[in-house]
Amino acid sequence: MISLFIKLILAHIIGDFVLQPNRWVKDKKERKHRSPYLYWHTIIHALALAVTLQFNIKYWLGILVITVSHLFIDVLKLNLKDKVNERMLFFSDQIAHLLIIAIVVGIYEAYAIDIDALYAPQMLLLITAILVVTVVSAIFIKVIITKWELEEDPNEDSLENAGKYIGMLERLFVFGFVVTNNWQTIGFLIAAKSVFRFGDLSKSKDRKLTEYILIGTLLSFGFAITTALVYKYIAGLVR
Repeated sequence: MISLFIKLILAHIIGDFVLQPNRWVKDKKERKHRSPYLYWHTIIHALALAVTLQFNIKYWLGILVITVSHLFIDVLKLNLKDKVNERMLFFSDQIAHLLIIAIVVGIYEAYAIDIDALYAPQMLLLITAILVVTVVSAIFIKVIITKWELEEDPNEDSLENAGKYIGMLERLFVFGFVVTNNWQTIGFLIAAKSVFRFGDLSKSKDRKLTEYILIGTLLSFGFAITTALVYKYIAGLVR
């Protein structure tokens, strides 16, 4: 099952990303289903599937299903381009392709899904830790730093909710580094963040913005490291 899934994903990456020039994408957006590149793209996708599956006649139905559905999904995406948010459309398109691939894999090799594994203590502990290090930590940090809210909002010229999502990703990285015992990598993360924040700090008229950013960063790293250490300790007990 895994081998077949990997082959189909590889074919999708080759056909949808590697062998699709930007001028093809531009022409498809402009001419939609009238673009010849739409059909060349479909043919290349079929060939990529055939090659990765080693031209095995056993998979002819799967190749047909994926190829035809790929064409249908692409035509639908092109016609919804002016009606739906482009980012949402892109991700919906990719999810649809992956769902078709998953269905084709299921046709040839039945899925063995162990629902009980999702409720295993290790899995529940991991889900809890990830939620704590992302959503819960973000709320705690926000509540704590509101005590030092600046008169001039430091987020005034920032992207909407950018700080929140940067913090979540930052803590996820730190959590992963600690769990995998790659403590030294945290130093590179701190250095990278310092480089990008240097402009904000150097333009500050006083120390308030510097201190505000430093407090938020230390709290973020502190929550991530603490959560990771607690997770590792409890994980060792439930094995």
